[in-house]
Amino acid sequence: MAKKILVETSARHVHLSDADLETLFGKGAVLHKKKDLSQPGQFASEERVDVVGPKKTLARVSVLGPTRKQTQVELAMTDARSIGIDAPIRESGDLEGSAGCKLVGPAGEIELSEGVIIAKRHIHTTPEDAAEMGVTNGEIVSIKLDTAERALTFGDVVVRVSPNYATVVHIDTDESNAANCKGEVYCEIVK
Repeated sequence: MAKKILVETSARHVHLSDADLETLFGKGAVLHKKKDLSQPGQFASEERVDVVGPKKTLARVSVLGPTRKQTQVELAMTDARSIGIDAPIRESGDLEGSAGCKLVGPAGEIELSEGVIIAKRHIHTTPEDAAEMGVTNGEIVSIKLDTAERALTFGDVVVRVSPNYATVVHIDTDESNAANCKGEVYCEIVK
């Protein structure tokens, strides 16, 4: 029997660099943990920013921690289109030549020339679970979700293997809605 993997919906969010955190929230600003996320060391913070596009603004978007080397905005395709941004589908951290936007915080604002992406569907997994599932880092697979009334198979899912990960699938809100994900949802890899 194939291993069942927990599927989590990753809603729109922002990762900030230290410098951008200070610009948006003031000198010496730090992120205040609201809740831990499934990936070890990652958390949703109390801090929120507005993401401004040419057409409109997404208000109070969650900032995730800890800070990163480069500021990154992850939106669902519906979010990006609604505010007038043509964001590419990319893996997290692959920001070169991606879309830009303005971020507004309580202490200031920044204009990003790049950094806005639609996150590619992905599986975070440990080396042990990857071996058990017969997948390798960077491999592209499909996943099958058996959800009520909208069972769906997603292709183009990238496998990301690290001893620092917990095994879980991340899809965005558009994908979650398409598959009628409610409550705890699991999938299996289809090769």
